[in-house]
Amino acid sequence: MTVRQIFVFLALSSSTLIIALSYFLPQMLWVFVVVGPIIILGIVDMYQTKQSVRRLHPVIGHFRYVLESFRAEIQQYFVESDLNGTPIPREFRSLIYQRAKGDRDTRPFGTIFDVERAGYEWVNHSMQPKHLNGFSPRIKFGGPDCKQPYMASPLNISAMSYGSLSKNAIMSLNKGAKLGGFYHNTGEGSMSPYHLKHGGDIVWQVSTGYFGCRDEKGNFNPETFKEKAAKEVVKMIEIKLSQGAKPGHGGILPASKVTEEIAKIRDVPVGQDVVSPPSHSAFSTPKGLCDFIKQLRDLSGGKPIGFKLCVGRKSEFLAICKAMLATGITPDFITVDGGEGGTGAAPTEMTNSVGTPIKDGLIFVNNALIGVGLRDKIRIIASGKMFSAFHILRAMALGADTVNSARGFMLSLGCIQARTCNSDHCPTGIATQNPARNKAIVVMEKSVRVANYHRETIENLVELIGAAGLDSLDALEPHHINRRIEGVNVKHYGQLYPVIEHESLLCTDKIPNDWQYDWESANADRW
Repeated sequence: MTVRQIFVFLALSSSTLIIALSYFLPQMLWVFVVVGPIIILGIVDMYQTKQSVRRLHPVIGHFRYVLESFRAEIQQYFVESDLNGTPIPREFRSLIYQRAKGDRDTRPFGTIFDVERAGYEWVNHSMQPKHLNGFSPRIKFGGPDCKQPYMASPLNISAMSYGSLSKNAIMSLNKGAKLGGFYHNTGEGSMSPYHLKHGGDIVWQVSTGYFGCRDEKGNFNPETFKEKAAKEVVKMIEIKLSQGAKPGHGGILPASKVTEEIAKIRDVPVGQDVVSPPSHSAFSTPKGLCDFIKQLRDLSGGKPIGFKLCVGRKSEFLAICKAMLATGITPDFITVDGGEGGTGAAPTEMTNSVGTPIKDGLIFVNNALIGVGLRDKIRIIASGKMFSAFHILRAMALGADTVNSARGFMLSLGCIQARTCNSDHCPTGIATQNPARNKAIVVMEKSVRVANYHRETIENLVELIGAAGLDSLDALEPHHINRRIEGVNVKHYGQLYPVIEHESLLCTDKIPNDWQYDWESANADRW
């Protein structure tokens, strides 16, 4: 081949190659755009050291974390039945949604509960049921030392602070309370403008941090308390000793979350960590608690004063009872929270394994007050996982005068139990401070749903009372509620949870054996 021929061949080959590349290069680039990132991701996975799944299974290992990210949604919508969902079964979530929206809440084709299983409970009906049309039950709060008693609904909104809930959620709850004629507990974060805007009845919770009534050192400030307690919408004051979701646990609000608004509401410095101690500084003994109750009652102008606790060591509650007897000072109410209570965030061990469950705590507190002869002077509020009229009825049969619900009213706002309350990513805008999310809560719409849920639940409670042949809530007794123990062995609450004799703890020879140790260990002068 001559030199000329070689040059001609090379020229033709180059042209052919250029033409071929011009045709295939775009396709090759697109392949690289798709495959390249996967290759890079695989290399990164192989050399990162934090996740073993990704090191052993590059690229495809990511699917494990993707599936895990929406596991709760898959579980809730496609796996769980109407009865086995937790913390709140679908049956009761649906009931709340239906009542809040004003939809039909009846059930076709019979109950889905297994009536033969151990633990199934029901209320005895009467052959002469009562028709209590127009009956609107109210319970008086306020003992002989109270100058401004309050007539409360059997069902009210439990403690939830602004900060845990969004401003629109708080306003919706309060406006709903106004529409329905029931009260709204502020939670320990104090009264925000959103609790007060719509004029619903308020129970102001005073916690260990004394938010809204504290001095510069975090101690109780009588002057600011007196000023705020005088507000007409404040109907009662609740001293928080502990809560069911995290009893014995304080908390810290990080400086990054202490905005000017939060600082003003809570009486704390802007941009500093805010500590909520595990115990009170205003008192350190059972008698001190009684003195504090009297102080708040005097400062508030005689409004009902009570305290909230999750029952722990029984001797400590009995010490409070002894202090009441010694000082002659009694609270107007005691809120009993259950160890199964909910919160925006709690340590796992605390929420799973600390604190007496609501049923056991309620029975104990009711019996303790009967045993010292003070039950007729003090109202008991039960707080913890109660959503239906039967739940309220059952608590009242065990000694409660009224019931508080937090999660029930959250569901009436549209909560979907996503369990992301501690992440600020609540998908419904209820438990978040993100403006882009909480604007989804339309106050005028959601407040009506809150009121609807309350109204229809109370109507069903009245119907249950009538079906039992009773004229009032006061007539309800433990024997009206049955529980299947096993097989055909059925007992009523009166048999399962006997009430101790009136003032039996005050007579040495009458103290029940299983109360003896705790009663003798109790001391009014120390915990």
